[in-house]
Order: sequence, then C-alpha cells, then structure tokens
Amino acid sequence: MAKMEVKTSLLDNMIGVGDMVLLEPLNEETFINNLKKRFDHNEIYTYIGNVVISVNPYRPLPIYSPEKVEDYRNRNFYELSPHIFALSDEAYRSLRDQDKDQCILITGESGAGKTEASKLVMSYVAAVCGKGAEVNQVKEQLLQSNPVLEAFGNAKTVRNDNSSRFGKYMDIEFDFKGDPLGGVISNYLLEKSRVVKQPRGERNFHVFYQLLSGASEELLNKLTLERDFSRYNYLSLDSAKVNGVDDAANFRTVRNAMQIVGFMDHEAESVLEVVAAVLKLGNIEFKPESRVNGLDESKIKDKNELKEICELTRIDQSVLERAFSFRTVEAKQEKVSTTLNVAQAYYARDALAKNLYSRLFSWLVNRINESIKAQTKVRKKVMGVLDIYGFEIFEDNSFEQFIINYCNEKLQQIFIELTLKEEQEEYVREGIEWTHIDYFNNAIICDLIENNTNGILAMLDEECLRPGTVTDETFLEKLNQVCATHQHFESRMSKSSRFLNDTSLPHSCFRIQHYAGKVLYQVEGFVDKNNDLLYRDLSQAMWKAGHSLIKSLFPEGNPAKINLKRPPTAGSQFKASVATLMKNLQTKNPNYIRCIKPNDKKAAHIFSEALVCHQIRYLGLLESVRVRRAGYAFRQAYEPCLERYKMLCKQTWPHWKGPARAGVEVLFNELEIPMEEYSFGRSKIFIRNPRTLFKLEDLRKQRLEDLATLIQKIYRGWKCRTHFLLMRKSQIVIAAWYRRYAQQKRYQQIKSSTLVIQSYIRGWKARKILRELKHQKRCEEAATTIAAYWHGTQARRELKRLKEEARRKHAVAVIWAYWLGLKVRREYRKFFRANAGKKIYEFTLQRIVQKYFLEMKNKMPSLSPIDKNWPPRPYLFLDSTHKELKRIFHLWRCKKYRDQFTDQQKLIYEEKLEASELFKDKKALYPSSVGQPFQGAYLEINKNPKYKKLKDAIEEKIIIAEVVNKINRANGKSTSRIFLLTNNNLLLADQKSGQIKSEVPLVDVTKVSMSSQNDGFFAVHLKEGSEAASKGDFLFSSDHLIEMATKLYRTTLSQTKQKLNIEISDEFLVQFRQDKVCVKFIQGNQKNGRVPTCKRKNNRLLEVAVP
Repeated sequence: MAKMEVKTSLLDNMIGVGDMVLLEPLNEETFINNLKKRFDHNEIYTYIGNVVISVNPYRPLPIYSPEKVEDYRNRNFYELSPHIFALSDEAYRSLRDQDKDQCILITGESGAGKTEASKLVMSYVAAVCGKGAEVNQVKEQLLQSNPVLEAFGNAKTVRNDNSSRFGKYMDIEFDFKGDPLGGVISNYLLEKSRVVKQPRGERNFHVFYQLLSGASEELLNKLTLERDFSRYNYLSLDSAKVNGVDDAANFRTVRNAMQIVGFMDHEAESVLEVVAAVLKLGNIEFKPESRVNGLDESKIKDKNELKEICELTRIDQSVLERAFSFRTVEAKQEKVSTTLNVAQAYYARDALAKNLYSRLFSWLVNRINESIKAQTKVRKKVMGVLDIYGFEIFEDNSFEQFIINYCNEKLQQIFIELTLKEEQEEYVREGIEWTHIDYFNNAIICDLIENNTNGILAMLDEECLRPGTVTDETFLEKLNQVCATHQHFESRMSKSSRFLNDTSLPHSCFRIQHYAGKVLYQVEGFVDKNNDLLYRDLSQAMWKAGHSLIKSLFPEGNPAKINLKRPPTAGSQFKASVATLMKNLQTKNPNYIRCIKPNDKKAAHIFSEALVCHQIRYLGLLESVRVRRAGYAFRQAYEPCLERYKMLCKQTWPHWKGPARAGVEVLFNELEIPMEEYSFGRSKIFIRNPRTLFKLEDLRKQRLEDLATLIQKIYRGWKCRTHFLLMRKSQIVIAAWYRRYAQQKRYQQIKSSTLVIQSYIRGWKARKILRELKHQKRCEEAATTIAAYWHGTQARRELKRLKEEARRKHAVAVIWAYWLGLKVRREYRKFFRANAGKKIYEFTLQRIVQKYFLEMKNKMPSLSPIDKNWPPRPYLFLDSTHKELKRIFHLWRCKKYRDQFTDQQKLIYEEKLEASELFKDKKALYPSSVGQPFQGAYLEINKNPKYKKLKDAIEEKIIIAEVVNKINRANGKSTSRIFLLTNNNLLLADQKSGQIKSEVPLVDVTKVSMSSQNDGFFAVHLKEGSEAASKGDFLFSSDHLIEMATKLYRTTLSQTKQKLNIEISDEFLVQFRQDKVCVKFIQGNQKNGRVPTCKRKNNRLLEVAVP
C-alpha cells in the first residue's frame, strides 16, 4: 500500500466543535454556544454527522471561490472543515460512482438562506461535472431557471428581502458519466394570497416592481402601465423600494434568463401581459346599487380600467363585466343566476387575480420543465434539491402556516426514519450489533392532521363540502368534538375540561403540539382558503379570451367540458402533493442542510441566542444529535485513523508494516482504552463516547508537542554540529589561503626591490654614455654650422649677380617688342577704314549667338506642358529672341503631348476647354469642376435592371444621365428627378419608377441661366408658345452643373447650329405659365451643405439661399 498523504482533518485547528455529535456535554446551551463561537469566527457551517447546519452570515464570505471548489472536489466528507461543498461533493460522487439517486433537503425559516444554499449546491455540481458545449448549455439553463422563478415566486418579507413564497423541488438528471442531461421542477403551495394583500412592511412578488421599474417606455405604453407604484392597489407602498435591490437591473436579468431557458419572444410578451392584467385587476372598484326586487347588486365605478384589461386579454368587455356582477349556479339541468353584492364582487375580483397569477406561475414551471427536460431516453441518475419553507410560528398563524407546518412534520418524520435506517444499514454493513434507539415518533401528529377519517384536513374538507351554513366556527366546533381527547390537540371549547381555565387560548383558535413546539392557529379564513373558490362565470370569461395563454390557463371554462363536480380543495391537493414528494424522497439517498437565521435585523455579526434557540427546537437539531449519538458517536476508516494516531504507540510509529486494522488494535490496546468504548467494524473503528475521541485528541496533541520538542532537539544538534564542521573547514581553508597570500606578498616585495636597484644602475650607465655622445655630437654640429654659413654667403652673392644680369636682358626684350609693334601698326594702319568696326561687331555677335544656342541645347526643360521652367537669358539684347524661343518650344511640346491623345480624350478636353471659355472667371463653382472628369452617364442605365423600362423607352444615345433636384414652381420645394440629355431631346423621369415625366426638344431650349455663386442651381428657359413651355421654364439643382451646362451647350450647337445663350447673373427672370418671376440669389447658412434652398416669397419673387 502506498504511503498515505497527510491531509487536513475535521479535528485539526477546530474552532469549537465541527461536528455536533462530538459535543460534550450535549444540551441546548452548549449547542447554541458552539454555534455562536463558530459564527463569530466566520465558521458558518457545522455538521451533525452527515447533516450540515448553515447559519446565514448576511454578508459575502470568501469561501465559495473556484479554489474552494477544487479543495473540496473528490475529498472525503470529514477530510476538511465543514462546508456545503463537502455535502454537495459527497452527494454528487455517490450518484456518479455508486449509482445512487440523491436528494438534498434544505429547510429553515424565511431568511435563513435556503435559496442561496440551493444555488450553491447547483453551482458546485455545475462546476465539478463534465464540460462541453451541450453540457454547458444544459448547466446554464438549469442555473438560469432560478432568476425566473425568483422573480415570480419570491417577495420581500419582514424577515427576508428575497423570501421564497413557494416550495421548490428540482430533480437534476445525469447520464452514466455524471454529466447533466436536464431537470424537472415541482412547485408547492404558492402564497397566492400575497397577490391581493401583503402584511405591513412587506412587498408583493418581485416581478410587479421589476416590470414597472425596468421596462422600456415603449413596453409600458403597450401594456398601458405607468411607473408610479401608487397607481396600483395591489402594491404596498411602505416597502416598495428595497435598499440594495435594483429592480430595473433585475428585470433585464430576468428577460435574459427567460431567453436562455428557451422562452420565445411572444411567450415572454404574453407572460408580461398577464402580469399587467393582474396589476390592473386591483384597480377595479365597485359601488352598490339596489334593484327593484330589493336585492343588492354591484356595479363597476370606473370602466376605463376594465376596458384596458379587456384590451390586454382580448376579452369582450360585456362578458367580463357580467362575470363580476352575476354568479351562475348549475345543478343538474337547472341554472340559477344571482347578483353579487359589493363584498362578493370584491371577493370575485381578488379570487380571479389570485387564480390568474398562481396558474401563470404553474405554467411558467411547466414551460421551464419543457426546456430543461432531458432530451435522451437513456437511463438517468437523479439528484433532487428540495428548497421548501421551514417551520413557521407567527403571532397570527392561519391556514398557510398550518399547511406549511404539516409539510415540515412529514419531512421531520422521513428525516428520523431515513437517519435511523442509514445508521442501521451502516451497523449491519460493518458487522456491529444494532441496538434499539428510543426517539420521539411524530407519526401521531401527522395522523392527527392527515388521517382520512378524523384528521383535521379530512374534517375541513367535509365541512367545506356539506350543505347548509358553513363557517369557521362550525369547523372549530367539529374539531372540538372529534379531537378533544387527542394529546397533541388543545382548544378553549374542547369537551375535555382540562383546557377550560387556559386563558392563553382564545375562543376562535386551536393549538397543536408539533415536534418543534406548540403553535396557536387562528381558525378564521380556514374554510375560504381551503375552498379556494373561483366562480364558474369568471372561468368561462377567461376561457373566452382571445389571449392564447390566458385561455390555456382556464380549461374548465370550456362550455363543452363543463364539470359540475366540485374541484378538489387546497388542503387535499397539498396533502396529495406532499404524499407524492415523500414517496419520491424515500427512493433516494437523503442529504440534509438545516438553515438558521442568526437575527431578525438581517445584519451581519449579530447572533440572537433566543432566536437561534427557537429555530434549533423546531428544526429538531438536538433530537438529530441524540439519534446520531444513540449508538456510536464517531466512526472512521482504519487507514486515516491509524495515520492520525500512530504516533501514540511505539509499535505503530513511525511506520506500520501490517494491515491497518491490526495497527489500530495494537494502538488501542497500548492506550488501554476500555473495550466497551469502541467496536471494530469491517472497514471502520466505532467510538461510543465523544470523551474517548477527545482523549485521543489530547494524547495526540501532547504527543505532537513531544515529537516537536524531539525534532527541535535533533534539529538543533544537527545544526550545531553542521555549523562546527563548517567553521573548522572554513578555518583550514582561510589559513591555507593566508599563508599563500603572505608568501606571494613577500616574493613581490623582494622582486620589486631587485627591479629598483637594477633600474638605478642601468640609469647611471645610460646617463654616462649619453653625456659622452652629446659632447661628440656638439663638436660635429659646430663644424657643420660653420660650413653651412659659408656656403650660404657664397650662394647669395651668386644669386644677386644672376638677378642683375636677368633684369638687363628683360629690359632689352621689352624695348624690342614695343619697337616691333610700332612698326606693324604703321604698316597695317592703311588697311583699317570705316567698315572695320562693323565686321568686328558681326563676328563678335555671331560668336555670342553660337555660344547662346549651344548652351540652350544643354539647358532645355522637360516636355511636360505644365513645366514652366525656362533658362535665364544671358544677354539683354537677346530678350525678344529668348521669349520667342520659349513660345515656340511650348507650342511644339504641346503638339507632341496632344498627339498622344485618343479620340475620346480629345473630346473630353474639348468639353473642358468649352467649359473654360463659358465659365472661367464668371462662375465661382468652375474651379472645383476642373479636376472632375466629365462622365455623363452617372446612373449606368444600361446596366441597372431598375431602369430597364426607361432604357426601352429611349432609342437615342444618352449623353448625360444624372439625378437632379427639380424645384417646384409653386412653393420652392425640391423633388428628385432623372435628367436625361440625348442628341435631340431633354427628358425628365421619376427616380423610383423610371417613368418619363417631361420631354423637351432641344430646339425649344432658348437659354440657360445661373448665378455667379458657388451653387448648383440653374434654370432652363423654353421657347414661348412651344408645347413643352405650357407650365413654364424649369428650375434645377445639381452637383454637376458645369458638366451639364457644357454638354447641353455643345449638343444644342451641334443640332441647331446656334449657340445656346448662357446667362450668369445673380438675378434673372423665368416664365411660370403666364407670370414672369424674378429669381434672386442671397447668401445664407445651409443645413444641407451646398444644396441651395428655394423659397417663393410672392407671385413675382423666388429667393434662392446659397452658401
């Protein structure tokens, strides 16, 4: 067997007692003190065997991180400190590895943290199970079902800001690998009375406030709702806002969760419409009216609310109004219609609201089940999580508390039975003798409530169904008759005289002694709440709704399926649900989480002992500890037991070679523990009394201290010896190094002294030789210097003589040259006359020009027509020649550039040249058009199938096709038109349909007018009397004005051989039918960039605002 890894135990570093089974002495006071001590140290979890006690800390704690999940993953239950993750891991591993279906029962009163505990269990299971896209989707849907159910089933109460007002049981289904496949949710007893009335300091269900706070204005208008909570009678105002709760953000979370779970958009909208209808039902009020026959009836005060409800639910208003005013009773073949008075009408309204909301909630649960149910039909493993209300004892306890406490009695019964069964099975499995355990069996209390003959629920149903006058008082009288002798039933009016003097019992109450204590129930409302009656007229009205969801919620309203049988009562329905739940739980391996609320203030760090004591009693925690301790208080596998306590025996320390059980036997015999204090099972050691375990722990602690001392002693001796040996070795090394260093230093001193002496001797010898050499050199230099001076004197004398001789020779040469020149000038003077200067000038000029052209050849600029560089002129008299040469060269290179053009490019440049002649220095828009190529066909009519009809209607070649804004002659507004120019016509067509609106022959176009501003506005003048001029001249605005005007000018010139008049002026006249209108351009700020804005001032003036 491999060496076991030493791990942290439940008993290590324990604050208080981690497992209440080991608490000594065991009583209520020590139990509470242990919880308080652990709570003060942020230890909120404590065990009772395999039961987890959870105390709500009312603040976030850093104990749920992913690292914590990994710590508890695949660990033994008692291996680490108590935690909800340990129980979750134990349940999941039992399900995955041992193929046992599991259930986790979470109980506790409101505000104790049951909902958070169920979330933690689900989040842990989701974290440790398999991964994958499909598995992650299933996990996400299971987790996201919580926000939806919390919104519709939770509310703020005095004790809890997020109290679950329904019981929830979820079966999570897994495959053979332990990966989640889906789930099924069951709900129990929604507190639907909260819809119409809430106690002071509490709120209605969350969804109402979330809808009004978080819905968009568009959605609220669609639902005919307002954000103001005070507008709705069903919403309490004193607690409408909860500190730390953002209803708007929660609404967005719920909508997102519904989408993840699988709700369609129309389903989510239908649900919100039903919620809005319930809200509006509370605003319907009634007034009394008297009929002729003297009977009272009721009428709706304001029918606007009723109208809005009918619009939401798509119900005929008259049908719903009648259902609120009349009640039809059917008996066999007879129908009797009676009027409802005001009280009955209000009862009918509230009954409809409660039923509508509770059925909507049931529909939501079923819809979620459809989405999260397992899609495969393979065999599944199941883990159930039960989050249900705990035992409730209020100042005023009614039918709801009676039903809830009945459910808790059944849970306590199954808890005791399953705990004893589990204990007995473990004893048998380990071969330990089983002894009978005495405990309080609450079956007698369950029988008092659920007995089919004389149980309280059976008598309540019998009272509700019998003919005649039925009241809460008659029900109490019947209880007094039947249950008077029952030892757990008490009543003021009981036949048994033992309670007649008990003044704590009011006349209209009865008291039941539950396992958790006595509870006083107010009998008022028992009959009505058990009946849960909804008039058939209202059911039929809801079935007639055009709203598909509402119609599906009331199948009994179908006239074709009328059932005269009275529907089952609320008590019988809940009794059947509890029986089904108990049957389901008994097929699974149970795991328990008992939640405790430390204080009523919902504040951190406060531990109210009285409140905790009350919860300990009604949760039966002391009873659980006693049942667990009735046999053996502690049991542990042999391997970890031997690993933990082996240091207490010399034979087992430090290593035991044989089987673990034999080692434990040797250990216990060595410690002389009495035989009656322990027993050996097949795989575990069983210890009867916690004192024995604590004795082992004390011995282990003392032994660990002794071992620590021994280890310290050995370690200190080893450390000192090691230090001494190191110091001795270091001293030897240092001494050796020092001796070496000293010898090296002495050698260096001797060597340096020898070198100094040698250097002095060599220096003296060298200086002596140097003196001798210097004397010899000075003698030689003196002789050389004297010889040099003598030779210099001789040379200077010879140089002076030669210079004098040269001057004489040069003077003779100069005189001779002057004489020869005089003779030549005299000889040739006769050949120079008046034209000699001209010839010299021409020759000189010819040479200068020749030089000029040769230099120009090397300085010629590039052949680009836009290159303006030219060499500077060298002489002023060549100025005109220089300019002419520049002009000729420019013309030549322009011709060379033009020769490269294609015919199409020549046409484009001709149009650009034409535009320059027409608009340069006249129109401010012209410079920006120079760099834009003229394309003509901007719409590509031949390629666009949208304009196929327009293309077929035009046979001529299209010169230009562009979308322009045509100005309305009457009001100056613009309309988009397609402007087409062909060889013979000008056409206007509709931009969307392509239909031709106007066709003008070019011969009828007389003039084009435009402003000198930077705008695209222009007018096309037509020949008076022509067919096209019937409505007057055209006004257009275009982004390609220069191109359009140029092409129109050239096309008109080509066809009519006449130049089209282009008028550029900031004021010009146009002809509108019979009127002459002045078009005037003014400066203005444009909203649409450069698009001009036209405004018709009067019959004679049209102003155009341009940028």
